[in-house]
Amino acid sequence: MIEKNADPKERLTAAQDIRANLLQSSRTLAATAEDSEIIARMSEVLLKTLRQGGRILTCGNGGSACDAQNFADELVGRFERNRPPLSAIALTVNSSDLTAISNDFGFETVFERQLEAHGRSGDTLVAISTSGNSENVLRAAKKAHELGLNVLGFSGKTGGKLKTLCGICLCVPSDKTSHVQDTHIAVIQTLCGVIEDALFPHAPKAH
Repeated sequence: MIEKNADPKERLTAAQDIRANLLQSSRTLAATAEDSEIIARMSEVLLKTLRQGGRILTCGNGGSACDAQNFADELVGRFERNRPPLSAIALTVNSSDLTAISNDFGFETVFERQLEAHGRSGDTLVAISTSGNSENVLRAAKKAHELGLNVLGFSGKTGGKLKTLCGICLCVPSDKTSHVQDTHIAVIQTLCGVIEDALFPHAPKAH
């Protein structure tokens, strides 16, 4: 509830800060649009995986875990079309697996262990880390290579260590975590649309 007697100057300052933040986020997204060829290459890997009966596995921490889950649920459920489900698993959602693996083997192994259980050669891992240096994500990427999976990365400005472990890595040109995550989810949503349109061009729109 907005205070009726709020200081107009304070409100103006807040509005200016909000506007500046949103504009900077939009500029980050616009800058990432210049990497549309990289994103198109990602879509090709994802489409090849699904067309050959493979599975998409996703992982990340915190806000990136939310992005990983969103990617998987849009594929298993639907994005904009009523169509058959696609095989995808977010390695961030099973609380029993997460807590058991963390307790028994350490949190740094939490995605690697699940990937070893569910990943198969020809599948694709989507590894998300804004810093590019999350140890559990890096270990998952390394394990994915050992198992013969494709590895796609989503990271921030430098790409961190993750960049060197991915066949393709999208490095969002920003040092601000929130703006990197804003862009990650926008790209993920875009990829979901590309996948649906390519695999199910005649499926009816859901909305």
